[in-house]
Amino acid sequence: MAIFDFSPRINEAAEKAMELCREPFAELERLAELNGQRVLKAFIDNRISDIHMKGTNGYGYGDDGRDKLDAVFAQILGAEDALVRHNFVNGTHAITTALFGVLRTGDTLLSVTGEPYDTIQGVIKGDGIGSLRDFGVAFDMVELLPDGTPDYNGIAAKAAGCKVAYIQRSRGYSLRPSLTVDVIGEIVKAVRSVNKDCCIMVDNCYGELVEEREPLAVGADIIIGSLIKNLGGGIAETGGYIAGRTDYVEQCAYRLTTPGTGKEVGASLDQLRGMYLGIFHAPEAVCAALKTSVFATALFEILGYECFPKYNEKRTDIIAALKLGGEEPLIAFCQGIQAGSPVDSFAAPEPWDMPGYDSKVIMAAGAFTMGASVELSADAPLREPYAVWLQGGLTFPTGKTGVMLAAQAMLDKGLIK
Repeated sequence: MAIFDFSPRINEAAEKAMELCREPFAELERLAELNGQRVLKAFIDNRISDIHMKGTNGYGYGDDGRDKLDAVFAQILGAEDALVRHNFVNGTHAITTALFGVLRTGDTLLSVTGEPYDTIQGVIKGDGIGSLRDFGVAFDMVELLPDGTPDYNGIAAKAAGCKVAYIQRSRGYSLRPSLTVDVIGEIVKAVRSVNKDCCIMVDNCYGELVEEREPLAVGADIIIGSLIKNLGGGIAETGGYIAGRTDYVEQCAYRLTTPGTGKEVGASLDQLRGMYLGIFHAPEAVCAALKTSVFATALFEILGYECFPKYNEKRTDIIAALKLGGEEPLIAFCQGIQAGSPVDSFAAPEPWDMPGYDSKVIMAAGAFTMGASVELSADAPLREPYAVWLQGGLTFPTGKTGVMLAAQAMLDKGLIK
């Protein structure tokens, strides 16, 4: 029985795509089982109880639920310690807290993966707004090679004098490959070959639980992310995390609260249950998002579009970029994703001047949690290379349907090749 009115072309392409996805899906299900066991073990080892989900108010002194949540995240991520808080407003806030926590006046921040993501630019270089530059922190970077891979020789040439080597795992608004944990390990080796005391910091957004290991396992010192992406499992209402070496996590905690109090304060309010339940569901939510991504790239490759990564390439984050070739297809695609969303399906997204970006951006996100990109969402800056960045999907059946509706919207407007 047909629920949605898809054209024969879209249905046939979707059937072919599902055939191509069989083998990649089996690997994703294996990974979800492994990571699910890792999460369960962390809950068991830390003796999580109902009392840990009750939350505190006021100063938050002696909040055992908050402290146990840190321990659960640390074990899952392979960290010495973690700082998991609902009052990180987004991933950029968590990254900013880490940068200001570790860096001091006169230090140098070295981005070893080219220009960081758009919203980090003001943090690093903003003029008169309390940026790192305003506080006397220098910035340098190593461009990626023409094929989008790290320049290990360039990294070794510049890393000797830096305090923080910054790695952005995901592709951001580019078509370069997202970085696997193995590649991050090679970057770590290049930095350590000339600077053993450098703090190696990884923006881990979108990459958590996508592989068997996290970047800390290959020598990174700090990893950072958002709880309305992978590790919130579509349940955490807000928040972020910083995890890694104990001394660095402590410095970050002093920046988040106050020097001298750090992790010891901060009421958890009523947020703990959602964060515990979110991390418990995260392996399955990530698996659904990855399946949606693989299906989307298979479908759009069949329809004649270039996709990054390809459907059968190894995933290291939940993002896929689909190169659609112009403004009209980008807008139609995003409007189709919105139409296939459980929330605000009736809305029609339009491009707008989004703060932190240098061009108009269109975003589709009919989500239960505003901006939660572990839920099916898509966004595209209206600029070259005219690609849309797709992520999320809390369940595969709904994610698949949303992608098909996006393709149908393009077809209905005569925009499919």
